[in-house]
Amino acid sequence: MTPDIVVVPHTHWDREWYLPFQRFRLGLVRMLDEVLDTMAADPGYRFTMDGQLAALEDYLEIRPERLPAVRRLVAEGRFAAGPWLILADEFLCSGETLIRNLEYGMRGAAELGGAMRVGYLPDQFGHCAQMPQILRQAGLEHACLWRGVPASVDRDAFAWIGADGTAVRTQYLPGGYGNAVALFSGPPEALADRLTAFTETLRPWHPAGPLLAMYGADHSAPAADITAAGLRIATLHDYVTAQDPSVTGLPAVHGELRSHARANILPGVISARMPAKQAMARAERVVTRYAEPLSALWLPGGTAAAKLLDMAWRRLIACSGHDSITGCGADETAQQVAARIAEAEQIGQAVVDMVSASLADRASRDALVVVNPSPFPRTALVLADLPESRAALSAPDGGRVPAQRLELAPTLLDETVMDDLTQLLGRIHERELFGQEIVSWSADGDVFTIVVGRHATPGYDYADLRAAVLDGAAARPGPWRVRTRAEPVVTVAAQVTVAPFGRTVLTSVPASEPAPAPDSPGWARPAEGTLDNGLLRVTVAPDGTLSLFADGAEAHGVGRVVDGGDAGDTYNHAPPRPDTLVDAPGQVEVESVCAGPLVSVLEIRRDYAWPSGATPDGRSPVTENVTVTTRAELRAGEPYLRLEMSFDNRCRDHRVRWHAPLPSPAAESFSEGQLSVVRRGLTGEGGCGEEPLPTFPAEGFVTAGGLAVLLDQVTEYELTGGELALTLIRSVGLLSRNRNAYRDEPAGPQLPTPAAQCPGPVTTRLAVLPHPGTWHEAGLPRLAEEYRHALLAVPGAGRAPAASPDAGGPDTSPERAGASLAVEGTGVVLTALRERGDVLEIRVVAEHPSATEAVVHGPFDAARRADVLGVAGERLEVTGGVVRLPLRPFEIATLHLTRAG
Repeated sequence: MTPDIVVVPHTHWDREWYLPFQRFRLGLVRMLDEVLDTMAADPGYRFTMDGQLAALEDYLEIRPERLPAVRRLVAEGRFAAGPWLILADEFLCSGETLIRNLEYGMRGAAELGGAMRVGYLPDQFGHCAQMPQILRQAGLEHACLWRGVPASVDRDAFAWIGADGTAVRTQYLPGGYGNAVALFSGPPEALADRLTAFTETLRPWHPAGPLLAMYGADHSAPAADITAAGLRIATLHDYVTAQDPSVTGLPAVHGELRSHARANILPGVISARMPAKQAMARAERVVTRYAEPLSALWLPGGTAAAKLLDMAWRRLIACSGHDSITGCGADETAQQVAARIAEAEQIGQAVVDMVSASLADRASRDALVVVNPSPFPRTALVLADLPESRAALSAPDGGRVPAQRLELAPTLLDETVMDDLTQLLGRIHERELFGQEIVSWSADGDVFTIVVGRHATPGYDYADLRAAVLDGAAARPGPWRVRTRAEPVVTVAAQVTVAPFGRTVLTSVPASEPAPAPDSPGWARPAEGTLDNGLLRVTVAPDGTLSLFADGAEAHGVGRVVDGGDAGDTYNHAPPRPDTLVDAPGQVEVESVCAGPLVSVLEIRRDYAWPSGATPDGRSPVTENVTVTTRAELRAGEPYLRLEMSFDNRCRDHRVRWHAPLPSPAAESFSEGQLSVVRRGLTGEGGCGEEPLPTFPAEGFVTAGGLAVLLDQVTEYELTGGELALTLIRSVGLLSRNRNAYRDEPAGPQLPTPAAQCPGPVTTRLAVLPHPGTWHEAGLPRLAEEYRHALLAVPGAGRAPAASPDAGGPDTSPERAGASLAVEGTGVVLTALRERGDVLEIRVVAEHPSATEAVVHGPFDAARRADVLGVAGERLEVTGGVVRLPLRPFEIATLHLTRAG
């Protein structure tokens, strides 16, 4: 009798890991050559390509002649492709990146014949709380995964209920994605015994019906002759979609999956190679919140921008891979990931440059165009370099803008002795010199002086300058001292109010009178060593830590820096036994950099002696002197303190954390990330031989006990000893340590990763505030939006015609047509805005624990609800350019807006 087993031949393919991408691809080509040859020879053979399309695209780039065969196999349902473009780490990229990943994967797989209709997540190191909603909004009724499942799940299917209440039937893989990898190994006559053993192991998880045998492993092809065994061969799509998608009667699991009970989740990847996490967040921010929305609003129909954005998104998605952005690969892999992230950011910045150039062209050279990247009005600071003679700014209505002088730039850029003055002509390119434009020149004795500026006045003629140089050379053979001076320029901080997604144009004017008072209640010049903007007061203690006082809330001892050993690896932190913690500085210096009224800054320098290295048996007695510099900045109108911590990392095998005592005892934290706010306790569920460290990821903010930290990138945190501890850096020298005290089994090969020690300069930015009440009562999603997305300031270029909008004429240019869009609503966060065909697509999420409403205003006359893949659905009522959309707690909503006219 044939056992009731369905065999799914597959592979798990890491695009890059202990080898870089191109070296891994050679094995991919060999593996898929073998699989496709087998499928051509055996019509009964089926294959599942790991849930990610990218590996198949990588193969076809080398073997384009195989494309017709692949399309035929996918269309026939024998080869399961997609639905993801890449198997991403769900906690180390934004929620929007996860959605685009699924969009690109399903669209690409559809072009090959159809995407696998299963949200296959085989090897990710845990799963985020919004994944059920993302999958269901993409039309997928099933998920399939391994890691992160809690001990309460006692069968191979459960109801995974997301942050918003969306449930998806989830196929759990007991034993992992290779639970049947040995099924066809060994002598054929013993196959029956192996099938019996497999059935005895899996049947308790699946009491009735065929068992799922995942026959495959990392980076290898299944055997070619398995169909001869007489078992049913299927794709994962075939098996999973044959199950009833109803979740009735199934065990329920709510929210994120980060349990260690059934499999390792390798939590140390959150803090491995922290510079990569910073770069990834920066690139996502440039693409998602600047390049894409601003080009949609200010450059609609831009084909170049659309192509560039596609390129940027593909690189971002590729970097989100679970062996890429995690930092748990070889140094060569990390270098390639870093280059790809940098490219994504550069491409996004190129699109921002296109928008900036368009705005600059329509503003005079003495103007500053300020753009708001947020869907609500903003009053915030921008920095501008202005000529000292015109170091003030005038608003469009003629009123003065609150401003503060910060520093005067040096004017002498260069002084060179030339035997022949005509050598100067070789330095000059038309009007450019030292990156600026020539304003004037003069000769006095043996000194020839050229003055340059950011934007020079009209009337320059290179022939005039050339004649002056030649006349000087003829009159005096030399030597000459040639000086290049810049026009005196002062850096000014200005407080600007800008409409949602709008822009305002400021004009530089003579600073003939004091600037008006800032928009900040109760500001007064602070005492020495104190910052105070009327909303928040900050003092520095003798040990360099901070006390923060706000209305109804305060915190003390904030910013204690703790250095400890790390004898782990890129996957798992493991302190040496015994460990040595260093948290007391030997010396503290405090310097006032500037003091109000718009911005006040203190610089705190703390000197430490940190052990130079560590082993599993302890830390080195040799120490390195390290100075940790903290820049504490308080701006007018902001209820939080901006902090920037920097030091030169000269130590190895250690972890540096920033600590803040909680104002009130707390047994739980709340952190924002991947379109949700997640509640977490003080412990993690252990099991499977891995220490359940209660370290967790946060993307936008984390708060506990009345203290919140706003973040620039995904950051590892822990509630420990009544304090909130954030990891600034974790330095390790091995990809995987065979004997890791906090993990029973190796997570990969024991390869040296000296670059994972992260030597050199380390800089981390965050903001901190004490607050009464809950995270949503404190409006933390809104504050995180404001903190992370600065206003964009663009100097005018003066190339617009006189009647241009920014020169005072009517604003009728077509690229301004969408720039009055606004989104309101308690806890409503905008996650994407882009041009999609002939509609404007926006995506919002309700980051609020109770029902709310999104109110969208704009110049549109039609609106439809859409899914996360952009498929339009129900029509929505539009009244006077306003759409009202009720939202469940943490509901994700995508809208398609048709511009009026």
